[in-house]
Amino acid sequence: MNILVLNCGSSSLKYQLINMDNESLIAKGTIERIGIEGSNLVQKVPGKDNYEVKKPISNHVEAANLMFSALTDSSKGVIKSLDEISAIGHRVLHGGIKLTESIVVDDSVKQVIKECFDLGPLHNPANLMGIEACEKNAPGKKNVAVFDTTFGMTLPEKAYTYAIPHEYYDKYSIRRYGFHGTSHMYVSRETIKFGHLKDDAKVIVCHLGNGASISASIGGKCIDTSMGLTPLEGLVMGTRSGDIDPAIVEYICNKENKTVSEVLNILNKKSGLLGISGISSDYRDLKAKMEEGNKDAKRALDTMKYRIAKYIGSYMVALGGLDAITFTAGMGENQKELREDVCNYLEFLGIKLDKNRNDVRDAATLISTDDSKVKIFMIPTNEELMIARETLRLTQ
Repeated sequence: MNILVLNCGSSSLKYQLINMDNESLIAKGTIERIGIEGSNLVQKVPGKDNYEVKKPISNHVEAANLMFSALTDSSKGVIKSLDEISAIGHRVLHGGIKLTESIVVDDSVKQVIKECFDLGPLHNPANLMGIEACEKNAPGKKNVAVFDTTFGMTLPEKAYTYAIPHEYYDKYSIRRYGFHGTSHMYVSRETIKFGHLKDDAKVIVCHLGNGASISASIGGKCIDTSMGLTPLEGLVMGTRSGDIDPAIVEYICNKENKTVSEVLNILNKKSGLLGISGISSDYRDLKAKMEEGNKDAKRALDTMKYRIAKYIGSYMVALGGLDAITFTAGMGENQKELREDVCNYLEFLGIKLDKNRNDVRDAATLISTDDSKVKIFMIPTNEELMIARETLRLTQ
């Protein structure tokens, strides 16, 4: 049974075709610059040369048509016809409080996705375009929406409530939702499985990429997560500020004669590691500069690592104990020094990293010492496989 997984951005479409009989990757591809000059598709198939197409692509319907053509191409494709695709799973950012679990798409589901445009203005419109493009190009195929916010919808009220007048929750559903949910769901479950932990294990997952978040879960059920109403809350990220005093927004507005929207743009796109360092949003660039003695780069990285460790400590309290910490995503999987520096904050709790085991990337690995009071893992995330599993569950 083959499941097609789509992740649509405003000008991009990423896809994977997965054989769910053994959860193996058949093909994956990226279509970029949709509606922009220089549109192109690159499809990768294990063991074969890449298939590239450069042609104007004006919208997501055309992009989906090109994707299906690439998958069924007589020489470069991997399937003979769309009949070999059983269902299509879509990453959708936001379902608000109405759609809290993965669901087969119908008109009512699409309407809720539209209603959440203001909660996810960059992602939800593109996600809906991807769904409707597949409906047009592959009529009759079931489409499943898998929401980035689903994992965080199990937060208890005390964890998702903001200390603002409650009428704003009643009117506008302003609460903490959390994001990177598909990754956190996958990695928290894989931690229990890979680590041979008890079913109700208490796990903290550190999803550390250009966007970064932390979750605390019990038996794979989320009880807290660092992102909030939007992905701006929480950790220091590549270009996002994470937690700040909200009065800073008004202060900068007044001092710089800027609008609230302009300051929020600064907090989303010009802050974080980039803002602190003034150099780059990329961990690798800052690491290289720090090793050359650049104090601005060191300050940025130190601030980020401290915030990660502080969140881990607070989530140990929220969980009432801890069985495992897992690092994942771009930086979490590939930067051993980052994992080591974060874990150094936790040594007084008996949480110990093994430097030799920590010298790893790509493969799921136990990286703590044998006598560590909490197990530490590095487990690569696989959001597409999680979406495929949810799609299979709802359509088989």
